[in-house]
Amino acid sequence: MTDRLGAIPFADMSAAQQVAAQAVIDGPRGALYGPFVPLIRSPELMAAAQRMGEYLRYRSAIGTRLTELAILVTARQWSQQVEWAIHEPIARQYGIADDVIAAVAARRRPEGMADDEALVHDFCVQLHRQQRVDDATYAAALAAFGEHGVVDLMGINGYYTFLAMVMNAAQTAVPASPAAPLPE
Repeated sequence: MTDRLGAIPFADMSAAQQVAAQAVIDGPRGALYGPFVPLIRSPELMAAAQRMGEYLRYRSAIGTRLTELAILVTARQWSQQVEWAIHEPIARQYGIADDVIAAVAARRRPEGMADDEALVHDFCVQLHRQQRVDDATYAAALAAFGEHGVVDLMGINGYYTFLAMVMNAAQTAVPASPAAPLPE
C-alpha cells in the first residue's frame, strides 16, 4: 500500500502550511505525524482539527485512560492501523489492561473491565455499529460522566472517526510501534 499523501518537507510547504505545521510541532504532540501528514494539504482544516484533537486527547472530561480506550475502540471499528500503533501503547501506559486491548483488537467485548471502561466500550461500540446509543447505555453514561463527559465521549468517537477516514483514504504509513498490528 502506497502512502498517497506522504510527508512534505517543511521548506517545501506554503506559508500557511508552515504556520499550521509549526503549531502542531510546538504543541503537546511535538511533531507532525499520523493524520497531520495528509491533513497539512488543507492547513486551515488541519489547524481546526488539531485544536479539537488536543482538547479531546489531553483534556476531555472523561480523563485520559477512558479517552484512550475510546480511541482504541474507534481505531478498531475503522481498522485504522496508524491510530492503533500510536494509541495502543498509550492506552496500556494509562492502565488499560493487556487483555482488554487484545479483546478490542479481536472485535470481542472484553471481560473483566472496570465499570467505567465497560461503559465507554459499550457506548462506543453502539455508536459505531448502530449509529446510536440505546437508552440504558446513554443513561448510565450520563450518570457516570455527566452531560459534559457524554458530549466529550461522542466527540472523541467523531474526531477519531474523521482521522481514520482521512488516513484510510490517504493510506497513511504506519509508524514503528511496539503494538501488534490490528488483525484483519
